[in-house]
Amino acid sequence: MDDKLKQLMQELGNAINEALSDSERIAEAIGDIRQSGYDVFLVLEATIGFNKREETDEDDGSDTVTAAPDSGESKRGPKNPGKIKLTNQDQKFLRALKISIDDES
Repeated sequence: MDDKLKQLMQELGNAINEALSDSERIAEAIGDIRQSGYDVFLVLEATIGFNKREETDEDDGSDTVTAAPDSGESKRGPKNPGKIKLTNQDQKFLRALKISIDDES
């Protein structure tokens, strides 16, 4: 792993720690638990993945797929067909799950 990525990962870790430490809501919740007579041990696990993008001038390695329309409405409003951009890794994952995508070009 290169030094620049290690530095960026360290910065991300520091930012996450700061966000948790500075959160009044988290501090209040921990305080409430302590006032109830309990000690608090907070352990969070985060899985963060990194994948080097392959960039080329002509093709960025992704396909745009049109999502199938769905009738009805959800709490977010009407469902309309949209476009999803899939990377090569997305396509490999879907193939591994035996999911095929009909590409509308």
